[in-house]
Amino acid sequence: MSVDLETQEINLSEVFLDTLSKGDMHLLREFLDEQNISDVVELVNEFPENEATIIDNMTVHRAVSVFKILDINQQKDIIKELPARKTAKILNELPPDDRTDFLEELPKAAIRDLIKLLDPEERKITLSLLGYPEDSVGRLMTPDYVYVYPHYTVAQVLDNIRKYGKNSETIDVIYIIDEKGGLIDDIRIRDLLLAKPDDIISDIIDGRFVALNVYDDQEHASQVFKMNNRTAIPVVDDNDVLLGIVTIDDILWVTNEEFSEDMQKMGGMEALNEPYLDISIFKLFKKRITWLVVLFIGELFTATAMGYFEDELAKVLVLASFIPLILSTGGNSGSQSSTLIIQAMAVGEITIADWWKILRREIIGGFLLGILLGILGFFRVAVWHMIAPGFYGVHWFLIGITIGFTIVGVVIWGTITGSMLPIVLKKLGADPAVSSAPFVATLVDVTAILIYFSLAYLFLQGTLL
Repeated sequence: MSVDLETQEINLSEVFLDTLSKGDMHLLREFLDEQNISDVVELVNEFPENEATIIDNMTVHRAVSVFKILDINQQKDIIKELPARKTAKILNELPPDDRTDFLEELPKAAIRDLIKLLDPEERKITLSLLGYPEDSVGRLMTPDYVYVYPHYTVAQVLDNIRKYGKNSETIDVIYIIDEKGGLIDDIRIRDLLLAKPDDIISDIIDGRFVALNVYDDQEHASQVFKMNNRTAIPVVDDNDVLLGIVTIDDILWVTNEEFSEDMQKMGGMEALNEPYLDISIFKLFKKRITWLVVLFIGELFTATAMGYFEDELAKVLVLASFIPLILSTGGNSGSQSSTLIIQAMAVGEITIADWWKILRREIIGGFLLGILLGILGFFRVAVWHMIAPGFYGVHWFLIGITIGFTIVGVVIWGTITGSMLPIVLKKLGADPAVSSAPFVATLVDVTAILIYFSLAYLFLQGTLL
């Protein structure tokens, strides 16, 4: 089966090139309009030098279907090359939310020029959506939906759907509003189809609906969709006036973008706003250097802490051999905790208010993990002493105890730091994802050195120190 699909893809590419080489644009349009949207997208990806030609030689409706699922940089390149007439048609045909999403990625001068191409009504809608804060639900919503009044009969509602449903983003859900535009309820098309034609809408609605505020964060909207299993959710203002709807396809795009940004931030860098291969080396440098400098300065404190205990190291050189083990153990435990907490916050499993429960769990968990790892660290010293009796000397037991207790301490501290830092950042209004694994590890490194040599001084004073 996979061989057949591969052959079909090769044939499609060959047919496209053959049709293009003939120079007959009418024939090219017929060919492109016969293909699935996903196949046309593949052609755009395979032949980027012809992406504008492909879009220009498709009917507007199908061109829009391809355009809105392309990468933002592909969209920018296509708009640059398209004739003004085609650009105007595509922008006017694009759903308002997709159009807004595209325009907000452009320089202000480009936005100004492209908005001039819009029809008056579409221009008004676009300017309205662009007026909402970035990453707010207002930027995602579309004003294309079907609404009715509570005094309508089911038959009138179905007539309304037939009349206005064609231009709606979705007709799975119909919205009921009052005379002032306030949202009263929503009703699924399934319930309408099962009701009697002369039933009054006010008699069959239950008043139980879910709505988003226009200023809600897009990440919050993603959680609302997840918890309520909806394909579309209405968007209201502070007075509960219905402004638009957000659909699941928009939320899926947002979720994908948020995931990519979080992964990049957790790697210790700023989020990229372009695909990796498209971003310039200089921009990539700027995205990475800031956090690298911060982490580098943090590690300088680690070096300073080690320098402070230089005398102890000189007296007991064997302590130095365990420093990588101590630092990595603390950093790993902290990174584990921060990843768990960031993920749990992202999917709505925990909130800032749960900080005490989280801290208590992490202290207990860190203690149990530390005890096990500390025992392994002690046995490492004991086993090596049995293999090479003179390596640690007569005080091998004290060295083993030092290593064991240090590991317990740094693991507990690592879990506390890794779990609390995302919550603190969230409380301060920052993105928890910036408490990345490298950042947590660097923070834990400094304190791990202090814990290590403090315990070494406590256990080895009067013997090796």
